[in-house]
Amino acid sequence: MSLVRGKAGAITLGLVGYLFLVELVSGILQGFYVPLIPDLVEHLGIRDADFNWFEAAQLLLSAIVVPILAKLGDMYGHKRILLVSTVLTAGATWWLAFTGDFTTFLVAWALQGFYVVWLPLEVALIFDRGRATGRGASQTRRAAGYLVVALEAGAILGALGGGRVFKAVGGDVQLTLMIPAIAVTLVFFAILFGVPESKPLPGRTLDWRGFAILSLGLLLITSGLTFLKLNIELATGLWWIAIPIMLLGVAVFIPWSRFELRQTDPAIDLRVLRQPTMWPIQLTAGLVGISLLGAQAPLATFAGTDPKNGYGLGMEADSISYIIGAYLVSMIVGALLFPRLSKWTSPRVALIVATFFVATGYLLFLVNHETVVGTFVNMAIAGIGSGALVGALPSAAAAAAPRGQTGIATALTNTTKTIGGSFASATFAIVLTIGAIGTASSLFGYLTVFAICGGGALVAAVLLFLVPKLAFADVEDDILLPEGATTEA
Repeated sequence: MSLVRGKAGAITLGLVGYLFLVELVSGILQGFYVPLIPDLVEHLGIRDADFNWFEAAQLLLSAIVVPILAKLGDMYGHKRILLVSTVLTAGATWWLAFTGDFTTFLVAWALQGFYVVWLPLEVALIFDRGRATGRGASQTRRAAGYLVVALEAGAILGALGGGRVFKAVGGDVQLTLMIPAIAVTLVFFAILFGVPESKPLPGRTLDWRGFAILSLGLLLITSGLTFLKLNIELATGLWWIAIPIMLLGVAVFIPWSRFELRQTDPAIDLRVLRQPTMWPIQLTAGLVGISLLGAQAPLATFAGTDPKNGYGLGMEADSISYIIGAYLVSMIVGALLFPRLSKWTSPRVALIVATFFVATGYLLFLVNHETVVGTFVNMAIAGIGSGALVGALPSAAAAAAPRGQTGIATALTNTTKTIGGSFASATFAIVLTIGAIGTASSLFGYLTVFAICGGGALVAAVLLFLVPKLAFADVEDDILLPEGATTEA
């Protein structure tokens, strides 16, 4: 791991090491609760379907708060806001351990979603630290790759450890839930004492009216998508109410755009967003979010479906975990390979290759879905591309953003990814009801899901061809550009 040493503002091993711990804990939070879901349902005295509300609430919160916190990071320092979000996450995680009813657990679970802003803030902090070296872009790609390794390793540790801790403490839910709370508390001190502060651009202001309108639009869109998904899954017949809610959310962005273009320091600078180095990255994040956040549940149910239905692998829960594990390991491989491929070719080419890997993995399901080995192969290919993109997209957004806007640029990749995942979840819920027999969806429904995931990645690859060839390069590589050109957004 060769990162810059000894230069003021450099991206050091120590900095990446401490942030590695942060992302390790982020992964633990994402994996720890999954094997505990049946026990948490029993602990809270709710139905299995009610657990969907927890995920929905956390997605809603993260979609709204991530851009605001990232902008505050640009204004006051990324470390400072990283500490604030860690305190909020730690408080919510401790609250989860000491609550025992649906409502308070729902609120605590939603507030725990503040951890979603960690990776965007870390990437922004790393890039801002590396600007002075002239190699901030390439060093950030490499560092982000290691952070994704930590994230996925943490998810594996969490998934393997959650059930084992629960069993070791004799089924005590409170003691079990204290483990992630302790981990988040400890990582606060790692940030406090080990992570240096970035240098914010002075004279910034918070466009609170712009963020209020933006939050309203995001709230309407994401809540509409969530309402659509839940009503389809619960078969209430009220799914159609979500359509006007989402359309209203989209309509909100029309006056919001006009308002933002009149601001000297807008919540989101649309002039930067519409540049050819930025908008394809943001759209790619949304399109890849379809598979990253929306395809995991359909894949698990597909693998667990009894072959007597004419498809499926008939795998038990413990066997399905091996497929998920293989997917996470392949994401680690992709995260490590991306910086090397960027160096051998260019960041733009590496991004295109990664999206083609995602597309290939999911489209292979259309012809290769009848065996466990085939499923492993498909998921490994898709995982390599996905792992590369998780760190590469915020890194590319940071490299394309002007000074003082790295936080909000990286955060937007997370927001668009969340919207893409929410859209996919709702769409897949509809698709999987087509031709369903009893509780089992049809093969046509599953193949449609895989086609949407692959098709979305293919569209992203095409969009990335529109990015300038030498985008996201290091500043010291500007000598390769035509006279008067620049890699700055």
